[in-house]
Amino acid sequence: MVQRWLKHTGIALACAMGLVAVQAHALTVTDLAGRKVELPKKVDRILLGEGRLFYSLALLEGDKPVARIAGWQGDFRQLDPQTYGQYRAKFPEIDKIPLIGKTSEASVSGEKVVSLRPDIAVFSLAGHGPSVHNPLVKQLEAAKIPVIFVDFRLKPMENTVTSMRLMGKALQREAQAEKFIRFYEQNMKLVTDTVKTIPAAQRPKAFLDLRAGAMDGIYTAGKGSLGEMVEAAGGSNIGSGLLSTEIGEVNLEKVIATNPAVYIATGAGTPDAKLGLKFGPDVSADVARAALKATSTRAQLGALGAVRNGKSYGAWHHFYNTPYHVVLVQQFAKWLQPAAFAKLDPQATWAAMYKDFLPAVTPQGTYWVDAGDGR
Repeated sequence: MVQRWLKHTGIALACAMGLVAVQAHALTVTDLAGRKVELPKKVDRILLGEGRLFYSLALLEGDKPVARIAGWQGDFRQLDPQTYGQYRAKFPEIDKIPLIGKTSEASVSGEKVVSLRPDIAVFSLAGHGPSVHNPLVKQLEAAKIPVIFVDFRLKPMENTVTSMRLMGKALQREAQAEKFIRFYEQNMKLVTDTVKTIPAAQRPKAFLDLRAGAMDGIYTAGKGSLGEMVEAAGGSNIGSGLLSTEIGEVNLEKVIATNPAVYIATGAGTPDAKLGLKFGPDVSADVARAALKATSTRAQLGALGAVRNGKSYGAWHHFYNTPYHVVLVQQFAKWLQPAAFAKLDPQATWAAMYKDFLPAVTPQGTYWVDAGDGR
């Protein structure tokens, strides 16, 4: 009897010791920069190297989207004041979240970041926050603060699922991340399965006019960013042949020479913005459409056949930096291949995303329009 008791006790003790050993062994992941990162056992304080990583974080945080943010870059507040205001109305404490910089990598204060004592930092491969080679990364590592890099901006079609899965593990929200990934893949598949059957010759040339009218010069997407989404939705992105980078400035005469069949502009101006397109929670469809008509005919763009033939469209610029782009790909598909996607309903997908993943706020405003009478 005693021997049997010792045997079972020993097994239980061994199991317990094994469990402790498993618990003590920290999880190591590989981030989007190819770095091995040992994750903390507990995450209560998250630092966002770019404020607009909030779009992705909010998908994982349910009805408490700002509760664990220890600090962030100021770009969210400054570059997307409408969405920021939407969350501030519900969570006034958002104004108390410390800023680590303004809107550029150079503005970030390393001392400020470390002083916030985050459990983990989430940075973007590119954008307005610290990049892979920023000395801040070494500074945080020396302070035993793990840093993971994600990417929703450079190669969104390739890296979004991996980035969301990484954030789920790193921020201890794996179930929420996997649920969103299923939503993302199912809705993306509604487009890509059909596009696979469309011959290349039947995919219209499309020109992306990024932050149209809000900047000097004409900027577009090349092989990456929103350009990937045009290709995924059944179009041919002419920027891929004009740029060697994901985003860059192009010569307007060269754009006109390509004679695109579809014109798509982006912007995120407030209702009272003086320049550019107007989209976001505070913008009505009529205001957005009026801005699109004015912007699409500036300079020589009005000479484009796409604009003259009513094939001009506009969308919220920040889609380029968030998993929400799954909805934009569906809308692109309707614009680029209207017959093939007549029954697709991006507005319903948008509402479902908010209902299931962004319950803290109610969807409002305008995020895309065409130049005609319908959305």
